[in-house]
Amino acid sequence: MEKVHRVETPRGVEYFLFRFRNFRLIRYLLNWGRMASLFPAHITTACCSVEFAATHSPRYDPERFGWLPATGSLRQSDVLVVEGTVTSKMAQRLRLVYDQMPEPKWVIAMGACAISGGLYAKDSYNVIQGIDDILPVDVYVPGCPPNPSTFFQAILLLREKILYGRVA
Repeated sequence: MEKVHRVETPRGVEYFLFRFRNFRLIRYLLNWGRMASLFPAHITTACCSVEFAATHSPRYDPERFGWLPATGSLRQSDVLVVEGTVTSKMAQRLRLVYDQMPEPKWVIAMGACAISGGLYAKDSYNVIQGIDDILPVDVYVPGCPPNPSTFFQAILLLREKILYGRVA
């Protein structure tokens, strides 16, 4: 945020922001609104789903940070969480799901399987070696499976990325 300037005019004292012409304030406010209402869709193929569900427990309560656990459809979602192993056959479906989501949208890769293929990376012919070959990933959540607190930290990192990003 820029410094607030004060000017005395015949109508009285007026305050303005110096960088308002560059739309930084407007972008900041739009991104703040987006950051505070994230609607995730998750693609689950492995054990990370248990940890994902644990993140939504009262212990972590991600709703207080604008992370809403239930979404009506993909077209209402703006965050895609990929949990687990992605095969080459599933990669096309994953890309289709991503393409159906409205802009702006973000992707979280959860677990070693989604990041690098995990246990199946070396010897399997049909496991994708990380979903960043298919989708632009914004936040990586390492672990096999990652701890719920690690995933919760990813939510906070994504919020920070949205707030200070140039999405608006």
